[in-house]
Amino acid sequence: MTKSVKYGVILANTGTPSAPTPRAVRKYLSQFLMHKRIAPMNRGLWWLILHLAILPKRGRVSAAKYEQIWSADGSPFMVAHEQLVLGLKRAFEKDGDEVDACVACAMSFGEPSLIGALKKLRKARCSYVVVLPLYPQSAFSTTGAIQDDVKRAFKKLKWDVAYRIIDDYHDNAVYARAIAASIKHAGFDAEQGDRVLFSYHSIPLKDIEAGDTYELQCGASSLQIASELGIDRKFWTIGYQCRFDKGRSWLAPFTKEVLDRWAEAKVGRIFFVCPGFSVDCLETLYDVRFELKPHYLDACARFDNSVREEDFIYVPCLDRTWAHARVLQSILSPYIEE
Repeated sequence: MTKSVKYGVILANTGTPSAPTPRAVRKYLSQFLMHKRIAPMNRGLWWLILHLAILPKRGRVSAAKYEQIWSADGSPFMVAHEQLVLGLKRAFEKDGDEVDACVACAMSFGEPSLIGALKKLRKARCSYVVVLPLYPQSAFSTTGAIQDDVKRAFKKLKWDVAYRIIDDYHDNAVYARAIAASIKHAGFDAEQGDRVLFSYHSIPLKDIEAGDTYELQCGASSLQIASELGIDRKFWTIGYQCRFDKGRSWLAPFTKEVLDRWAEAKVGRIFFVCPGFSVDCLETLYDVRFELKPHYLDACARFDNSVREEDFIYVPCLDRTWAHARVLQSILSPYIEE
């Protein structure tokens, strides 16, 4: 690559409904759950089950959850991505990089679309495109879906330009140090016997049996972050949350089961971390606060564990922080060298 190259960078993620309403949520979930990487069965049969049996109820239930986390500026997920784009631009500029880059964000489902982001980069006359899916640990259903959609978008646009899709960054040292630093910033103290629960999004076991390395990457990330914290293996563990249905086998142990065990064992303070979520979303802003934390406190009460509410500490995602912008700059740098 030479300095004459103009790079296009796309920060890609799953997406968010346009509004916290049943109609907007149904539209978003329909796009998401009908994707070939997500649909659990024959697409024709699944369409009927989804639209006749699942979405009418789930649209209302999920909309009520989104309404709890929605901000005056809109979806916190979308706002964070917009801020992250600006942060990444500043990160490149701050170091005096001579890289000529145009940065955009895009969602697999909803807006802004991948097609729209690519049109923006084409209009800016970018001659090389780097797509970074914001999933530290890749999976067929996340990074794989973006890979499919990026190829389809380029074909639809008939834009013949060189591009690269970064598969994952689960073992990036800057990423691991940033997560560890956020845990320490939240008050973690290894000398006090604090525990860390790394909670990741679960995936169907059939994907792992088909060769998905997601589970291995989650383990490697957790080990690297724990090493940065300097804690022994007995002080941290892994759980998986957000399985979609009970009709399939999902990657376990489930986070609620881990919380039950720790409540019974009376382990003390818990630092709850979601290293697989780059930006806070419904699964962290709502599920952790309104479902997982209450579940743990209820379990503690059942086991006569006198834990205090403040002993369950949620560590926010890197989200829109400057530290996150620096992490992404580190990941992208090898692909957009001067």
